[in-house]
Amino acid sequence: MYQEVPSKDITEATKDGIKVRVIVGEALGTKSAIYTLTPTMHLDFTLEPGAHLRQPIPGSWNAFVYVLEGEGIFGRSKSSSVNAQHLLLLGPGDGLEAWNKSSKLLRLILVGGEPLCELLVQFGSFVMNTQEEIDTF
Repeated sequence: MYQEVPSKDITEATKDGIKVRVIVGEALGTKSAIYTLTPTMHLDFTLEPGAHLRQPIPGSWNAFVYVLEGEGIFGRSKSSSVNAQHLLLLGPGDGLEAWNKSSKLLRLILVGGEPLCELLVQFGSFVMNTQEEIDTF
């Protein structure tokens, strides 16, 4: 189900040096106006220098982080930093923890959702659930 929401209408929240644009889902106590049939999240975070983010993610979901700007530390506070244009696949757990220990802004997106657990059949750029659907398309 397609839903168009102008950029100016995307919900935002700010707390403790963290700003989030809640495109889909919930963060910092703020919910998106967009409804999805399958539970998902698409969150655009900006962390000021020194900020620490804790974002819950249901343990059964698949999720990833893409660093848009700056560099951050993810998972544990003593981990190596991750720079812009890198993607992190998250494993099952309690959610995302991120620290901005640099002197510049850290901007990242967090995308996650409940797995559909459906079969996939691909033919070129077409993806369906069965070979029969591909053949009749």
